Amino acid sequence: MMKSNEIRHTFLDYFQHKQHKYLSSSPLVLSSDKSLLFVNAGMVPFKNVFLGQEQLPYTRVCSSQKCLRVSGKHNDLESVGSSPRHHTFFEMLGNFSFGDYFKQEAIHTAWELLTQVYQLPVERLWISVYKDDEESARIWEEVGVPRQRILPFGDEDNFWSMGETGPCGPCSEIHYYRGSDPSKQRPEGVNSADDDYMEIWNLVFMQYNRDEQGSLTPLSAFSVDTGMGLERLTTALQGVQSSYETDLFLPILQRLLELNRQGNAHYQQHQPTYNAIADHSRSLAFLIADHVVPGNNGRDYVLRRLIRRAAYMGRTLGLEQPFLASVAQVSIDILGQQYPELQQSSADIQALLTAEEKRFQRTLSRGLRFLEEVCQQLTQAGQRTLPGPEAFKLYDTFGFPLDLTQKILAERGLSVSMQAYEEERLKQQQRSRQHAAFK
Repeated sequence: MMKSNEIRHTFLDYFQHKQHKYLSSSPLVLSSDKSLLFVNAGMVPFKNVFLGQEQLPYTRVCSSQKCLRVSGKHNDLESVGSSPRHHTFFEMLGNFSFGDYFKQEAIHTAWELLTQVYQLPVERLWISVYKDDEESARIWEEVGVPRQRILPFGDEDNFWSMGETGPCGPCSEIHYYRGSDPSKQRPEGVNSADDDYMEIWNLVFMQYNRDEQGSLTPLSAFSVDTGMGLERLTTALQGVQSSYETDLFLPILQRLLELNRQGNAHYQQHQPTYNAIADHSRSLAFLIADHVVPGNNGRDYVLRRLIRRAAYMGRTLGLEQPFLASVAQVSIDILGQQYPELQQSSADIQALLTAEEKRFQRTLSRGLRFLEEVCQQLTQAGQRTLPGPEAFKLYDTFGFPLDLTQKILAERGLSVSMQAYEEERLKQQQRSRQHAAFK
């Protein structure tokens, strides 16, 4: 069985042998791009190259890019833990062509790598193409994919755009069937909610520019941008049903169980919670290594939210003492060779996580008691929605991020009055401004 480190290096070595320049991962925070909180795809560091605003000294590149998806349209936070394949932090393996090769070489190399180098079983692979991209469908047939396994989809699934305007083009995705019985495969499973079908690689063919009126004109130089999640590829190659069963996560989960003095039975009983903490611990380590610190605004608040979500989830499992630093250290041990910034920042990661977790623990118990009392009052009154002022008090007094309050309420079948919460938050902002002006 291939280990995750070997899988990553095999990808990068393969494309370096194909004359691609290897570039190490950019930080999660790009000072050159103010439009994103965090890098959320492998192509983000090359955005200006695709836009024609920057030129690189090479036309072929490969990378393993650190990515974080916790906000905006790419936000899988609520699925993390229960889903076998969604994460906040993940590594995106990618190969890129800037006006060099196009569909023919991109498809041929992708198929060769997956089927001949990684030796994924061909009978479990499916291909999706853009409905008008007959050229890509024809090339997939040339490499040996049966026509009935090449499925056309529309704009939502198989046409990629950088934004409302700018470079865009059709994309072709490779899907892997993870079910126990290959004879039960069906075309309807691809691009559906069925977890037996997992997209593992997306090949984007940037050949158009979209103007403000929505019109498409061909680019002067066609480019390729591909992205394959290491976690998903590892799941397929290690023959397991979830990325949490791979060597990227098993040591983290083992540390959690040891700290909680529990065994596999407890894990099976509380699997989504253990998984989510394991996922968050990786994000926390990488965010701190990239110089994000817990705070109340922007990126800093994202880090604080993740710490407090993980700390609360640990409490529900029975972890009474600070545990995040110990769990994050496992991520440092697993990924520190590929990302040396983790090892260099190990002491900072330990100190910041412990301090922030202790800070939240001081108010967590009181906040949970307050929330429990309010929930009982709502239930007795036959109501299902927490009023905005109470939800804001949980944030302002007890340090509960809104999404944590929503998560706890959802476990009780309740929700938050979002409009009233927002009104209370704006009132508090106004009070703070008036207080500052008075001082």
